[in-house]
Amino acid sequence: MSGLLDKVKGYATDKLAKVPMPEANVTGVSYKSVSHQGITLHSEVDVNNPYSHRLPICEISYSLKSDGRVIASGTMPDPGWIAASGLTKLELPMKVPYDFLISLVKDVGRDWDIDYLLEVGLTVDLPVVGQFTIPLSTKGEFKLPTLADFFK
Repeated sequence: MSGLLDKVKGYATDKLAKVPMPEANVTGVSYKSVSHQGITLHSEVDVNNPYSHRLPICEISYSLKSDGRVIASGTMPDPGWIAASGLTKLELPMKVPYDFLISLVKDVGRDWDIDYLLEVGLTVDLPVVGQFTIPLSTKGEFKLPTLADFFK
């Protein structure tokens, strides 16, 4: 009896390992807007759905780091759906207060940009498998707005 149970477990594990999973890619971070509270940055997450039906996105969690410190972090609960059999672009806005930007003055003062590491967790609800988190990350640098940008 235990041999049959082991065969069933092996079969199920083998079949689940071959289930196609959605693939995702995160783009770099860029400047979006300025307000009295701080600046808003954004990134895009491109998700490719291999299934013929749409998939619900449970949440998107993110952490934007620079110089080993967290600039912005948070979660977007229930951001929508991934379209069936295709590519879906999701926008990920991130608000950074001015007081934190001032603390990065060493990095900003050299070249007026911020080196960053963006880590994103995209949690989707897959049929049969259940909730599945796709870990994503990207690093690079983005230029801060200058005074001329405020008057455009």
